[in-house]
Amino acid sequence: MKKLKKYMSALTPVLIAALLQTACKKDGGYHDATGTNSKFAGNTYEYLKSKPGVYDSLLAVVNRMGLQQTLMDSNVTLFAVTNPSFQLAINNLNTLRRQSDKDPLFLAKIDGVQLDTMVSYYIIRGKRTTDSLLLQDGLDLFSVRFGYPMHGKVSKISASGLTGGGPDLIEFSNTKRSKFIRNWSTTTTGSNNISTKNGIVHVVSPDHIFGFDEFVSRLTFVPPPPNLMTLIGGKLTVLRDNNGGPDNGEGSKKVIDGDDHTKFLAELQGRLWMQFELNEPAVSGVYTLTSANDAPERDPRAWTYEGSNDGKTWTELDRRSNFFFEERYQTKVFRCPNATAYKFYRVDISELRDGGLFQLAEWTINKVK
Repeated sequence: MKKLKKYMSALTPVLIAALLQTACKKDGGYHDATGTNSKFAGNTYEYLKSKPGVYDSLLAVVNRMGLQQTLMDSNVTLFAVTNPSFQLAINNLNTLRRQSDKDPLFLAKIDGVQLDTMVSYYIIRGKRTTDSLLLQDGLDLFSVRFGYPMHGKVSKISASGLTGGGPDLIEFSNTKRSKFIRNWSTTTTGSNNISTKNGIVHVVSPDHIFGFDEFVSRLTFVPPPPNLMTLIGGKLTVLRDNNGGPDNGEGSKKVIDGDDHTKFLAELQGRLWMQFELNEPAVSGVYTLTSANDAPERDPRAWTYEGSNDGKTWTELDRRSNFFFEERYQTKVFRCPNATAYKFYRVDISELRDGGLFQLAEWTINKVK
């Protein structure tokens, strides 16, 4: 017995050292959460169907938009949106509709054009695993249907008390065609790198709202009547133009060129009006303004919309103050009770959100329905 105790006493430090060495080799003193790719034997569409109760809403949209074949035989990366994301979007939409005494809307009856645009954000050309998104600035991604620019970037969450010691997640962004990250709308993934026969699936976090921040605005936006500027034609003048003149890259002509990715940029200097002389008088009870690509402080905050038949005596048709665009490239439709046909219309801006530099992507004057 004494010999056994003596033997165990000598062996114990060796065992402890060996165990400690093994433990250190196992975790290196932190939680190693490197993910492993899971594989699915079928195609991406079949993968969605294999998860009842998870992707039912996404499948309904894919089927309605005719995207089944794309998910069956094209090399794509799907950022898969789960049922809770659709539920959040639908609830937000119908809460707003109830406030306006409108009947609720559901996926089967929602405007197909808007639905098609939004679901395309999540289906990306090519196979994009997390390894391909490890660049410091991430990677530009393009939707399979419209080539719409999205963006993906890998980051790590914290684990075991170590910052960045947890699993990879993808920051998946709708760029809104802006090069400025502050204008992007971003969500994250909860599961990555599910491999199918024809693609890669990353599962979007369930707290994401389908459509990013556009679902409600797209489905409650009522398009304006036809634009009188293009319907009748005429001439644009402004109180003050860009230093480079009206034909400059950010000159006044950009505000009526029909492209919301160009803009008119000029000094406000306390007041700045934009005036359009129609080729013949017409009744306008609607006009629109579209926010430009960056710098929200340059947005108009207060203005009047006016009509005239001689370009000298003006009648106020609408007045706005303390106004804010919520997004970049956002078109706002303004209505006023005008029944008079005017030859001249103008927007007379008196205040910006901040500072003294004004910008606007588009302005239209529209006929009454």
